[in-house]
Amino acid sequence: MVELETRELEYFIAVADELHFGRAAVRLSIAQPALSKAIRRIETRLGVALFIRSSRHVELTPAGEALREHGRHALNAVSVAVQRARRAADAQARLRLVLKPGGDAGLLSGILAEYARQPAARQVDILFSGPADRSDFLRDGRADVGLLYVPFDDLDGLAHETLHTEDRVVVVPVGHRLAGRASVRMSDLRGETLPRWKGVPGGDGTGPEVADVVQLLHMITVSRMIGVLPRSLVEPAPPGLVRIPVADAPPSRLVLAWNEQDRRPLVASFVSAALARTCGSSC
Repeated sequence: MVELETRELEYFIAVADELHFGRAAVRLSIAQPALSKAIRRIETRLGVALFIRSSRHVELTPAGEALREHGRHALNAVSVAVQRARRAADAQARLRLVLKPGGDAGLLSGILAEYARQPAARQVDILFSGPADRSDFLRDGRADVGLLYVPFDDLDGLAHETLHTEDRVVVVPVGHRLAGRASVRMSDLRGETLPRWKGVPGGDGTGPEVADVVQLLHMITVSRMIGVLPRSLVEPAPPGLVRIPVADAPPSRLVLAWNEQDRRPLVASFVSAALARTCGSSC
């Protein structure tokens, strides 16, 4: 038995986000008394209090905190299910590919050409992401497939195939103390200023925040920091900058990823084309 309807969850999430019944009612385009009545009905059905209310204050109870967290996931799952059902029924649906700008290791044009030769090939829409949200595009249904970098991107809940493996390089200005080295080790970078990537929590960088490789390279050019990147992201090296292999840095892998629950032929045919183009008979 389903104890809460989707609309009721939407009502609850709105109040939980706003912590104000008036603002939540405006957000939902319903009358405030109707919203208050709906929340009381939910609490009665569940047998728990979700909010602590006073004349001037609304806050979540522990039960409310739990329902907000899991209820939001449930609404997202319903939204994704509806999107996928509609796309599965749409014979003209386009395939949506997400990547970060320049994050294809030079492989994308060849992959698209190979895919175009497939009998059931669709038009491919290219979506550009921020520095760390490509995985979210795939999990929430905004994209069908994506080019991700391992170990930087989170692959939890995603199926994937490796398309390309490469070394990592440190990028420094030409006058930097390491610029003449043939290779370095991670210990050689101790004490250097590294970037903080926007949207990436828990990073080791202490320098200015950057949102993409273009911003990073600019900051390196003006000697504000250095950066460690997959080689293909700085191929060729911009004027005034030097790339040096980092001998003990784990290799970087470019992977083609998709939601592990997505078994549509639309996705499978693109994965097959990408593997055929990048791996040949060795995959």
